[in-house]
Amino acid sequence: MSNPRVPYAIGDDRPQLQAPAPGKNVIVSIALNVEHWSLDRPMPRKIITSPHGRDHVPDVPNFSWAEYGMRRGLPRLVELIRGRGLPASVNMNASVISAYPQAAELLLDTGWEFVGHGVDQQVLADAPDERAVIRQALEDLASFSGRPVRGWLGPGLQETAHTPDLLAECGVDYVCDWVLDEVPVWLHATPKPLVAVPYSLDLNDSVVYAVEHHSSPELYRRVADTLRSYDEEGAGQPIVVSLPIHPHLVGARHRLPYFREVLDLLQQREDTVFLTGSEICDWFLAQQDETGAGHRADGSAKEPVPLE
Repeated sequence: MSNPRVPYAIGDDRPQLQAPAPGKNVIVSIALNVEHWSLDRPMPRKIITSPHGRDHVPDVPNFSWAEYGMRRGLPRLVELIRGRGLPASVNMNASVISAYPQAAELLLDTGWEFVGHGVDQQVLADAPDERAVIRQALEDLASFSGRPVRGWLGPGLQETAHTPDLLAECGVDYVCDWVLDEVPVWLHATPKPLVAVPYSLDLNDSVVYAVEHHSSPELYRRVADTLRSYDEEGAGQPIVVSLPIHPHLVGARHRLPYFREVLDLLQQREDTVFLTGSEICDWFLAQQDETGAGHRADGSAKEPVPLE
């Protein structure tokens, strides 16, 4: 098959999932990415290029752009989301705990879920020992939060050929790197399968603002159009609307009003429910076993989907 990790399925030709609660077909996942970008390495993403296209270390302007989010953007987002009583999943580099202890304590106080996101903002392929990085990230977050870490988002969503197996070996239940569906799906790994919980690039503030360089209202427009498309199709399979956000992007003053409007739009609907990554994973697990047994959207029986 073209994808050895996730069996292909087209449209709704897959087991039908029931909404987490009656009438709640739009599952909203706020994914707050909290990262530590090291001053002694080239910045992985830039808002301004270096003169003559040459990278320099320390890269003060681009490092400062990211750290603005940790100083100013993060508390704004925490206040906004927590003030509405909404849950969030915190995809956090484990080194944030020591590099930004006040920020880490602020996030711990929210009671939100911590999701493994590497030790710092460096892709796993660049690590000399990928297994050690994953273990350290999970253990540091678990020790800090007092709770096991069930989910993973790779820095930059990057994996090696071995990452899912290493995550499964370390006890992870779900991974967000595979942005290929609107509902959770099984992902083959050894020694146990993982759940691929939906994550988004199209509604990701990093893509919208830092990569595509859109104006401040763009994220709101995309969420509104996503909901309009779902409404036009008619209620069928529930969908997960993932909102990946970064403190230095939507936490900037000129973008924050539009993110507030995004939350207004979603909360005003009667068919939305806000869940963390683990809650989405558990919702899926309660309805499907790892064989993929279930029913098609029309209610007819469907054979289990092989994982390999």
